[in-house]
Amino acid sequence: MSDILITPDALAALIAAGAPVRVLDVRWRLDRPDGRPEYLGGHIPGAVYVSLDDDLAAHGEPTDGRHPLPDVSALQASARRWGIDDGDTVVVYDDLKSLSAARAWWVLTDGGIVDVRILDGSLRAWTAAGLPLEAGDVVPAPGSVTLSAGHLAQVSIDEAAELAASGALLDVRAPERYRGDVEPIDPRAGHIPGSLNAPTTGNVDEDGWFLPPGTLRARFEELGIDASAPVAVSCGSGVTASHAFVALTLAGLTPRLYPGSWSQWSNLPDRPVVTGPNPV
Repeated sequence: MSDILITPDALAALIAAGAPVRVLDVRWRLDRPDGRPEYLGGHIPGAVYVSLDDDLAAHGEPTDGRHPLPDVSALQASARRWGIDDGDTVVVYDDLKSLSAARAWWVLTDGGIVDVRILDGSLRAWTAAGLPLEAGDVVPAPGSVTLSAGHLAQVSIDEAAELAASGALLDVRAPERYRGDVEPIDPRAGHIPGSLNAPTTGNVDEDGWFLPPGTLRARFEELGIDASAPVAVSCGSGVTASHAFVALTLAGLTPRLYPGSWSQWSNLPDRPVVTGPNPV
């Protein structure tokens, strides 16, 4: 777990030792996507604010989904603006059980940054440990990191459909959205035929710490996930699916991400939709 997660005390020790570490504040919520006001009010000392909508996603057509993956050249420009150099340890955090921090972890790891960590327990764990916050903006000196795309596995919309039929496609949205009871943002309600509902909030405890690897492994096995078979993850727009990707990886599995997720699928009228609690 130490390859992906970091505790507040371990992060504080790195900062105190003057290690080459860059901390990124990735606060974002579906109902309040701009987390900068909260960041300015108080953040981990030295942390740079990252806009998920602007820096960790591209902007295309509705049929691309709400949060397409950013182009690697644009991501590199952002990473350099955040002050990242080659060889740096990058720590990402949010204030909501690492749901958006995991998106930053996925995008930056896919871009070739070797050592990206998620602050386990989110900002709440940092403050609960009695560690300090600072207010205001942080503008670091430009970095010189070089990125390249394709270091993590993903699937296209057609591959996601095939996995849902013959393998395992996990839909990690809340059950009411999976069932199609409600749909607050996308054009159609329901889920991809054959996909299994596994809300990603079940991968953390009530305080937002990731569950132990063995517990996560048992959860996925109960869903019928076989370590020898392919598994992909989907959500609303590829954000919380990144969180499930982390949980599956911690459990010792090798997941793939469907970046377009429901926001892409539901914008294509020829794609079938299932409602109700069952995969089909």
